[in-house]
Amino acid sequence: MKLSHFNFKLPEELLAEHPAEHRDEARLMVLDRKNKTIEHKLFKDIIDYFDEGDVMILNNTKVFPARLYGNKEKTGARIEVFLLRELNEEQRLWDVLVDPARKIRIGNKLYFGDDETLVAEVIDNTTSRGRTLRFLYDGSYKEFRKKLTELGETPLPKYIKRDVEPEDEERYQTIFAKNEGAVAAPTAGLHFSKHLLKRLEIKGIDFAEVTLHVGLGTFNPVEVEDLSKHKMDSEEAFVDQKAADIVNNAKTKKKRVCAVGTTAMRAVESSVSSSGTLNEFSGWTNKFIFPPYEFSIANCMITNFHTPKSTLLMMVSAFAGHDFMKEAYEEAVKEKYRFYTYGDAMLII
Repeated sequence: MKLSHFNFKLPEELLAEHPAEHRDEARLMVLDRKNKTIEHKLFKDIIDYFDEGDVMILNNTKVFPARLYGNKEKTGARIEVFLLRELNEEQRLWDVLVDPARKIRIGNKLYFGDDETLVAEVIDNTTSRGRTLRFLYDGSYKEFRKKLTELGETPLPKYIKRDVEPEDEERYQTIFAKNEGAVAAPTAGLHFSKHLLKRLEIKGIDFAEVTLHVGLGTFNPVEVEDLSKHKMDSEEAFVDQKAADIVNNAKTKKKRVCAVGTTAMRAVESSVSSSGTLNEFSGWTNKFIFPPYEFSIANCMITNFHTPKSTLLMMVSAFAGHDFMKEAYEEAVKEKYRFYTYGDAMLII
């Protein structure tokens, strides 16, 4: 497969700027791989496709408010600082992206907040936009993290051109988010409401929680025609024994095992035993799934509608079958499904 196989015309107006009014009332396209059928539903109808003993694998990562705005010393220029990951808790070192980057050099200081109590010093250049910052703050680590949360805003993806609104803090987070560490939401999970989760639970569906801290690399378009040459950013992932047991038990009983989102899928596919069962995992994964690919764990997946040439689209193509995925996407554009982060959902069975 080549990069050009994953290009399609996506009208700008289909990129969702806002979420559906109610989480579970986004539209849902259902693809049946065996019968090659496409159905149009609402997300809450998903319950009709699952029975007692089936399992949904949820990514319980929690997005932190990663986007900060500071001012450069002397010039006062406004600089966006996007927190990628903490490198050292004690020294308060962070891996960040800065914009505009050309103005930010080693030794520069940035000031945050009206009272400027939070200061950061640039101590290294990592990539063209990447920097290592040391934060200076007069207070305990806990107070420092509280300050970051206070000053940070919800890191909506760049394609959303509007300003962040108060509702984004809640809506750009799954309701089962627990472990902080993501800078982008695992978007398939955004469609689950408390009410829908409860209904699934009552019907006897089990949930296995895994964690994959979604990084900004998730938005990186692939730029090499030969897909085997593409390098994924590494992301931290955790699968505990409890989740592995729930999944393996369902696999043994030939139940439906559904990965909720490409991130949940990557987490479990990064931790497969030689006999095709799910192992415990704690570490970093840069697994890139593109066709042809033999999936070992999930036999069903929920995902959003992805942008052209994205690694996410490639995984969906590997799971649904390339021609079937192309047909579904043509239908989605024709039927004006909403794409990307705040868009509609797809269930592939």
